[in-house]
Amino acid sequence: MSFLRRNLVLILGLLVLVYMYIPNIVVAVMSFNDSSKARNLYRFQSFTLDNWLHPCSPDGMCKSVVTSIEIGLLATVVATLLGTLAAFALVRHSFAGRGPMNLVLFLPMASPEIVMGSSLLALFVATGFGGHLGFWTILIAHVMFCLSFVVVTVKSRLAGLDGNLEQAAMDLYATEWQTFWKVTFPLVFPGILSAALLSFSLSFDDFIITNLNAGQTVTFPMFVWGAAQRGVPMQVNVVGTLMFLIAIVVVVAGELGSRRRQKLLAMR
Repeated sequence: MSFLRRNLVLILGLLVLVYMYIPNIVVAVMSFNDSSKARNLYRFQSFTLDNWLHPCSPDGMCKSVVTSIEIGLLATVVATLLGTLAAFALVRHSFAGRGPMNLVLFLPMASPEIVMGSSLLALFVATGFGGHLGFWTILIAHVMFCLSFVVVTVKSRLAGLDGNLEQAAMDLYATEWQTFWKVTFPLVFPGILSAALLSFSLSFDDFIITNLNAGQTVTFPMFVWGAAQRGVPMQVNVVGTLMFLIAIVVVVAGELGSRRRQKLLAMR
């Protein structure tokens, strides 16, 4: 009992992590499933490597994945750039309307996706883009809802930044530009990177807003939704497993890089 009392928080944390990762484990297992005999049953039938050897066998799936990646990368770059600039403005500068601006930027996070998606659709129709829904309208929509997450993430990083470090750099005759690139940006970069990764995952995963503003363009979530009407191909699980593994590699690489930088700083 004493062991449980000492390690209760650790045990509960591990149980929560296991519970959270059960869906990912199921997806990874199902990526090796041969469902050709019972296509409409999401049940493990027999082991096969065909899903990994032929991931593009369902017509249109790989094209939808490429479309989602392209939109996700573009939306991430634009939202991260604009959101970082907005975060610096809101944290470092005082201007008229600063309080209402914080509220306006937070609203997309608090609004249901169906509300934002339908609002964007109404905007596109009102501005004459109703007949041209597709790749670019999806991109604009994704930038809109990713922007709020970027601003909030970078703002939290800036709020915890010690301003004395920048003052010390300028006391040592560094210019404002040198101080930004040598001191401020390296300290804020983890927050910017986190915001970018969050933006890409939100963009790649979105269905509701995308479905309302996609026109004839099919992203990966829309392909999965359409395929589910006939039976989900197991190759979908291959894509899900690959995205999960890539996310783990990125996070682990970032953590290892952070520890390496800390060791180098300690050695100095």
